[in-house]
Amino acid sequence: MSELTRAVLVKYWGYPSFRPMQEDIVDSVIAGNDTLALLPTGGGKSICFQVPAMAMEGVCIVITPLISLMKDQVLHLKKINIPAAAIYSGMHPSEIEIAYNKAAFGNLKFLYVSPERLLTDAFIEAIKKMKVCLLAIDESHCISQWGYDFRPPYLKIAEIRPYIPDTPVLALTATATPKVVDDIQFRLGFKQQNVFQTSYERKNVTYNVVKIADKYGLMYRLFMKMEQGSGIVYVRSRKRTKIIADWLQSAGISATFYHAGIDAKTRDQRQKMWMDGHIKVIVATNAFGMGIDKPDVRLVVHMDLPDSLEAYFQEAGRAGRDLKPSEAFLLVSDTDIKQLKDNLQQSYPELQRIKDIYDALGNYLQIPVGAGCGSSHDFDMNDFASCYNFQLLEVYNSLKLMEREGLFALSEAMDSPSQVMIKASREDLYRCQVEYPEFDVVIKHLLRNYPGILSDFVKIKEEQISQKLGTDVLKVEQTLKKLESYNFLTYIQRKDKPQIQYLTERQNTSHFVLSDQVYKDRKDDATRRVQAVIDFVNNDEECRSVQLLRYFGEKIKTRCGKCDVCNIRNQMSINDEEYRNISEIILDELKKRVVPLYETPSLAKTYLEEKVLETVRWMLDNNLIEQDENGNLKEKQQWSLF
Repeated sequence: MSELTRAVLVKYWGYPSFRPMQEDIVDSVIAGNDTLALLPTGGGKSICFQVPAMAMEGVCIVITPLISLMKDQVLHLKKINIPAAAIYSGMHPSEIEIAYNKAAFGNLKFLYVSPERLLTDAFIEAIKKMKVCLLAIDESHCISQWGYDFRPPYLKIAEIRPYIPDTPVLALTATATPKVVDDIQFRLGFKQQNVFQTSYERKNVTYNVVKIADKYGLMYRLFMKMEQGSGIVYVRSRKRTKIIADWLQSAGISATFYHAGIDAKTRDQRQKMWMDGHIKVIVATNAFGMGIDKPDVRLVVHMDLPDSLEAYFQEAGRAGRDLKPSEAFLLVSDTDIKQLKDNLQQSYPELQRIKDIYDALGNYLQIPVGAGCGSSHDFDMNDFASCYNFQLLEVYNSLKLMEREGLFALSEAMDSPSQVMIKASREDLYRCQVEYPEFDVVIKHLLRNYPGILSDFVKIKEEQISQKLGTDVLKVEQTLKKLESYNFLTYIQRKDKPQIQYLTERQNTSHFVLSDQVYKDRKDDATRRVQAVIDFVNNDEECRSVQLLRYFGEKIKTRCGKCDVCNIRNQMSINDEEYRNISEIILDELKKRVVPLYETPSLAKTYLEEKVLETVRWMLDNNLIEQDENGNLKEKQQWSLF
C-alpha cells in the first residue's frame, strides 16, 4: 500500500516523498485504525487524510470549524481535478442538497462539513446513503473541554459513528497537552489508543520574550534587520492592526493590516499581496493564519500577550515552515499582565448580561421565541451593539460563549460570489423562451457561457453579464429573481457579510442556562491557561523552548542556545575550566549534605555569583545534580561529569 500512497502523493501533490511521520499515519489509516495525529503547525496535516482517501474507495468526510479553510482546500482539490465540496452555515438549501447527492452517488471524493451540521436530519439521511472511507477531524482539540478552543458541537461527532461503523477516524491537531490527547480519543470512541506524534520542537525557530516599554522601536529594528522573507505582527485589537501597519508604512516598511471586520474581498487582496511577497509585513488579529502555508515567514512578533500558550505556539509556529532559521518575539510591557487578567474577566460576562444579549439578538433578527432553528442571517455586530447600547466586546464574548453552547454558528464575512443553477428541463427551457421572450437573451447567455449550469451551481458576476448584454446590473438581478420566482432557476446572490445561524429555536430566557462545561469550567480552565502564559513570561531562568515543550508534555534538558534566556547564559562566557572547578566544589559539598540554592555562591567565593549560578543551572539541565521538593540541591545517585 505504501507504493500506492507514494504514487498518489506524486501524482496529485507533486511531492517525491512524505514528511516525517506522515507515511506512518497514512498506513495506519489505510489499515482501518482509529488514529490521532499530532503534527506541528506547517507539518502537513491535510496530506495525512487526503492521500489515504485517494487510495481508498468512497468519500472522505472532513470535519472542520474553519469555513475559510474549507473553501481554500476545496478550491485547491478541484484545481488538481479531485472532486470536493463543502457544507457550512449560510448556504442555500439547494446547494446543500446537491453536495449531499453527489457524495451519495459517489461523485465526490471529499465532503467538508462544519460540526454543527452533523446531527441535522439532512446530514443523517445523506450519510446513510454514502460509502464513507474515512472520517477526518481537523482541529480535533476542539472536542476536549480541556482543549484551549473547546466547541460543544464536536461532542456530537461520536454520535454519527454508528452510521459508518467500519469507517476509521483520523483526528488531527497541532497542539494538545497529554490530558487533551487522552480526551480526544475517548470522546471520539477510539477502539484502542493510537497516537502518532512528532516532537513539538522546532529547532529552526527561536522564541524570545523581551520586556520593553518601547515596543514600536524594537519592532522596527527587528524588521529592519530582516533582510529576506516576510513577517507577521499579532495584536489583540482590530483598531491597533491599522495603527501599527500605518506606523510601519510611515517608517519605510511595507505593511498592511488584516482582521475579520474587513470586507472579504479586501481581506483576500491583502492576504494575496502578502503571500506573493508584494507586502513585507501583515499586522493581524488571530483571525489571520489558519490554513496559511507561507514558507518564508522569518519573523513573528506578538505585541500583546496571547490568552494561552497553545495559541502562542500555533501563531509563533507560522514562522520558518521552510525549515530555515526564523524568530518569534513576544514583547511585554509593565501593564500587559494586568491587561491579560482583565481580558480574562471580560471574556466571561455575567450570566444576566448574556441573557439580555440573547434576547436582544432575537428581537434584532425578528425571530419569535420557539422559532428560528436552522435559519441563517446577515449579521452586523457593530450595528447590533449600537442599536441596543451594548459594548462591542461584551457582545462578542457573549456570542462566543453561546456558540460554544451550541446555540449559534458564527462565521466571518467571506466573499461568496453569486451562483445560478437552471432547474428547468429542456422542454421547460423552450416553453419559457417562447412565453417570456423578454428573458430569452439572458437565458441564452447563461446556457452558452456557463457549462454545467443545468446540473450544478455556477458562479456568475452580474456586472459581466450586464456588460455583455448592454444593460444595467439591476436589470440583470431583477431578471434572475423573476426567473427564480417562476421556478426556472435558483439564484443565490453574492454574500459579503458575516453570518449567524441559529442551531436551536429561540429560547425563552427564563429557561436559558449555560452549562458548567461552557461557562464555569471553561473560565477556570482559561484562568489556568492565562497563569501558564504569565509563568512563561516571568521565567527568565529557563530556555524558552524547554518551557514550551514541557507544557506540551515533552521533557527535554537540552536548551536551544539561541533564545533570550540562552543568550544571557551564553554571554556569561564560562569556560570549561571554570565549569569544572565550580562543579567539583559543589559536588564535594553535596556529598556531605543537602545545600539550599541560595548558599551555592558562598561555596565558590573566588568566582562571580552569576558564574556559580550559571554552573548550577547547567548541572541541573544536564542531570548531574537534582533538586528536592523544597528546591534544595542534592547529589545525584549516579553521575558522570565530563
